[in-house]
Amino acid sequence: MRFTFKGGTHVNEYKNTAACAVRVADAPQTVAIPLSQHIGAHAKPTVEVGERVLVGQIIGEVAEGLGCPVHSSVSGTVKEIKSINNAQGVPMQSVVIENDGQNELSPDVCPRDRVPEDCSGEEIVEIVREAGISGMGGATFPTYAKLRGALGRTQHMIVNCAECEPFITANHRLMLEEPETLLLGVRVLLCALGLDEATVAIEDNKMDAVKTLEEIVRTRGEELLGGKRVTIAVMKTKYPQGDERQLIYALMKKEIPAGKLPVDVGCIIFNAETCAAVKRAFFDGMPLISRRVTVDGDCIAQPGNLLAPVGMSYANLAQECGGFVKIPEKVINGGPMMGAAQWDLEGSVTKGTSAVLFLSEDFVRPTLNHSACIHCGRCANRCPMHLMPFELTDLARKRQFDEALKYDIMSCVECGSCSYGCPAGVEIVQYIRAAKGAIRQKQAAERAKDAQKK
Repeated sequence: MRFTFKGGTHVNEYKNTAACAVRVADAPQTVAIPLSQHIGAHAKPTVEVGERVLVGQIIGEVAEGLGCPVHSSVSGTVKEIKSINNAQGVPMQSVVIENDGQNELSPDVCPRDRVPEDCSGEEIVEIVREAGISGMGGATFPTYAKLRGALGRTQHMIVNCAECEPFITANHRLMLEEPETLLLGVRVLLCALGLDEATVAIEDNKMDAVKTLEEIVRTRGEELLGGKRVTIAVMKTKYPQGDERQLIYALMKKEIPAGKLPVDVGCIIFNAETCAAVKRAFFDGMPLISRRVTVDGDCIAQPGNLLAPVGMSYANLAQECGGFVKIPEKVINGGPMMGAAQWDLEGSVTKGTSAVLFLSEDFVRPTLNHSACIHCGRCANRCPMHLMPFELTDLARKRQFDEALKYDIMSCVECGSCSYGCPAGVEIVQYIRAAKGAIRQKQAAERAKDAQKK
């Protein structure tokens, strides 16, 4: 049986690097580490220019509110603290560190001599917070906050290994190369939540990963999971299978009401890479300072998967993979469906960077041909949220935002299934995204006005 959901689309997979083992990237001469790599308040620098820092040392902290601490990925000297555009083109304060090549660990990084079964949920939440872990599937919501909000409220834990975006294979390689790390992280999270079992969801284009995990659960499950259980669920390969709403519906036939979260239907979902980061934080004492990144695209000489330090530039990633064979027309942080096009090659790998794609003019040209909407309805058939994207696009063009709200525009997850299948080449998601931004601005202004009256 293959689990699936209603709607969605079949995209060209381009899983060119599925057989490329993860290589440890050489740490560059300098790293530029953004002080906000998560949803929530920006971290404030805790180091000064000229100060020497160590691997795993805190260089940014959030004093209050939602947020994650930020740690150094190299040892070296703080060269400067300056504003650099993040993946969304927003100026972000970043700590630029000159790498001394010594890779000297901070004394704060040390293994723990406890097992997760001996810890309370709050203790594990605090360990995850101190490690600076945010959702590594792209959402970047602080993992400690997600955990804390689910304590006592969830009955089902799902590990998202769908990796349905084209090109990206980093999670696939994690499952093949470090299944023990993944399962140990699952164990820690299950202990925090007080649950006995988790479901690992994998698309059926990764059957080698399915077999690897099934074998290790069968032979070493008791040892690695400490009495917990893991079930492998094979999903039908379809985009956007990795979206949490579609994943929950596919596995449990539960629909999350508009404006609600998975925990409101008794579920919690963690990305595979996030689970691995939790393992390293709990058992090794290592904060989140590096991650697997797929580097691909028709401009790259040697596409592959790298274990890259946070703060490594896109230019350095390209160099690690043999440099360019063509001039990039478009550089994307993330996948081609939901990733963000970049301004230049100076952007940095962050906790949420699953891939960096370098695409030539030849590759992106087909998306540049447009005509008027022909009202074929394909976008509505493919929308996993069961919306009417063609209507939302028309309302967005006319700036009829109140009417767009009636058509539930804020429920759009911006997956791109509509734009991908549009025969007229209409940039549907861009219209909807712009409209949602305008609606949020209007709502914020109204809230501020109401606050002034009070």
